[in-house]
Amino acid sequence: MVEVTGRTRIWGILADPVGHVKTPQMINAVASERGVDGVMIPFHVAPADLPALVKGLKGMKSLGGFVVTVPHKGAIVDLLDEVSPSARLIGAANCVRREADGRLVGEMLDGVGFVTGLRQAGIEPKGLSAYLAGAGGAANAIAFALVEAGVTHLTISNRTIAKVEDLIARLASIYPDADLRVGTRDPSGHDLVVNGTSLGLKAGDALPFDAQHLVASQIVAEVIMDPEETAVMAAARVAGCRVHPGKPMLASMRYLLADFMGVR
Repeated sequence: MVEVTGRTRIWGILADPVGHVKTPQMINAVASERGVDGVMIPFHVAPADLPALVKGLKGMKSLGGFVVTVPHKGAIVDLLDEVSPSARLIGAANCVRREADGRLVGEMLDGVGFVTGLRQAGIEPKGLSAYLAGAGGAANAIAFALVEAGVTHLTISNRTIAKVEDLIARLASIYPDADLRVGTRDPSGHDLVVNGTSLGLKAGDALPFDAQHLVASQIVAEVIMDPEETAVMAAARVAGCRVHPGKPMLASMRYLLADFMGVR
């Protein structure tokens, strides 16, 4: 446990719920590795209280920044002083840096982290057909990253079709030649199947797609990190699929997050 002093730099992670998060352990390990007098702590904040908290954090001079996760990645964008062009286009941010003057600057690193995690596991998305369940903050970032990585086509499924259509329109504005499709709950016919939703965080959550259509030739990737074995992963194993868990995404992002927030 780091010794907290009056000079200790603080970083946070904003979530609701927050007990499942793994980012503090990784960022604190980076801080220790780099000899930084700093610590990341969890901030449990409900959506209704997010604006007031963010406003207050601007005046916290010992704050270096914070990570943003479910369900705040989309809502945080309009509460920040500045976001990167990519985060603005994606419509979500997962990492915020506090400048010396109190300005809060946001970035979205989920997509980069997800694709990097795939590649570190020996899964090259270029040339694969991909199915993505979800159209929220993390899913938006992953969609952009998969198209940029060169998937042959991307099918996006979500309960609210309008969100999928909006995401596809934003993708097409940057990648006009991309093969983008509105999907159903059936992930058949895709090499890579990705759960980009929060379904699986809680026991008893519904599956984000019809797992009975999975076949052994598919790779099933998860973004949820806790529990380590989600219902999606269990169903994929039953079908004989190769399973890629959520933790590699965060592991590949730890230095990106640390560098952006100034953990050095």
